[in-house]
Amino acid sequence: MTKFDDHPTVRWWREQPVAQTRVRLNAESLRSLCLEAGADDVGFVELDREAIVDQRSDILAAFAPTQTLISIVCRMNRENVRTPARSVANVEFHANYEEVNEVARTIVKMLTQIGVRGLYPSAGFPMEMDRFPGKIWVVSHKPVAVAAGLGHMGLHRNVIHPKFGNFISLGTILIDSEVTAYDQPINFNPCIDCKLCVAACPVGAIAPDGHFNFSACYTHNYRELMSGFTDWTETIADSKSARDYRQNVTASESASMWQSLSFKANYKAAYCLAACPAGEDVIAPFLSDRKGFVREIVKPLQDKLEPIYVVPGSDAEAYVARRFPHKTIRRVSSGIRPQSIPGFLFGLPLLFQRDQSKGLNAIYHFTFFGAEAHQATVTIGNRAVHVERGHTGKADLAIVADSQTWLGFLAKEQNLVWALLRRQIRIKGSLKLLQAFGKCFPA
Repeated sequence: MTKFDDHPTVRWWREQPVAQTRVRLNAESLRSLCLEAGADDVGFVELDREAIVDQRSDILAAFAPTQTLISIVCRMNRENVRTPARSVANVEFHANYEEVNEVARTIVKMLTQIGVRGLYPSAGFPMEMDRFPGKIWVVSHKPVAVAAGLGHMGLHRNVIHPKFGNFISLGTILIDSEVTAYDQPINFNPCIDCKLCVAACPVGAIAPDGHFNFSACYTHNYRELMSGFTDWTETIADSKSARDYRQNVTASESASMWQSLSFKANYKAAYCLAACPAGEDVIAPFLSDRKGFVREIVKPLQDKLEPIYVVPGSDAEAYVARRFPHKTIRRVSSGIRPQSIPGFLFGLPLLFQRDQSKGLNAIYHFTFFGAEAHQATVTIGNRAVHVERGHTGKADLAIVADSQTWLGFLAKEQNLVWALLRRQIRIKGSLKLLQAFGKCFPA
């Protein structure tokens, strides 16, 4: 007998007639089971909820019988996350992900005993890397957690739990049964708009007006994951000798990459998590002594001497030079290489550098032929980018390109001038507009 054999949910299910094996699970009993399994909070969302409709096809592809999503929260040790010693923070991140996965696994095992089928995608890594650089995760845990009433997204794009703050990890369980009651989003946002995440971010990825520079965050914080690893391996491949390699990669960077490969990948910052004071269990020190909170928590992160990884010509590079001149700028590639035309178009809003687009107001028409035939309109204006299918409006610059040649050009494997001469890429309009376009999406 396991410790769950006498749980109310288990007893209730076993008392049901065989003909009722598809009855809905009692929400309160299921909630109790999840908390006893180790979750610190839990919420339930029906598959057809409008807030997660964009995930429906991915969820059903992973587990076709899905009817309900169970969202779970596990708390972190916030002092580990706050320290400038990022090795300590990374141990906490990885341990917490493992805890979420183990709690989810326990819940699925218990539900299996009563005839409920369930599946739990990873809380962090591993992911579906065959899809890279597209959407590699099975479930987007954050919108599910928000829909389940477990918090709201803060300015820093992390879910803030009303009690635990943003010192949490999220997990999602897919089950094939309905639940008697579903949760709804909470009616307030725990984010207090203190802007400390803005102040702490070393690459300026979080703007005071709410803009988020995905590329800046991705290039630095995830330097030793995914694309950063790709850039590192390409640096090795391009090096003519060991001495040449050492001129591009420092000894500490090689050691750090080795540590990530032998242990687990290290996040370079996540300072936005460390600095956030929101949440009932977290906010007291900030309210009682705001200057002291900044001095103890935020200032050490700002003052830390460390390498900051940026794409050359990006907004992040200019931000670091202006805001943190004592930190060392390391110019690297984002490592993102579109593998398809849809991937290229999907990535444009993520890689867009709005400060590089100042003064640019233009409509670009793309027509791709060959292996991938697509038409798209990219509009850049007022420091924003908008991508849509087909051709709309009057183009200031029209680009017609063989799809594979264009992808090769983006990967720096094709020469633009040669492609123009061979008419594999054709341009109607000013070449200056093409240069301006490239400036908005530095490689």
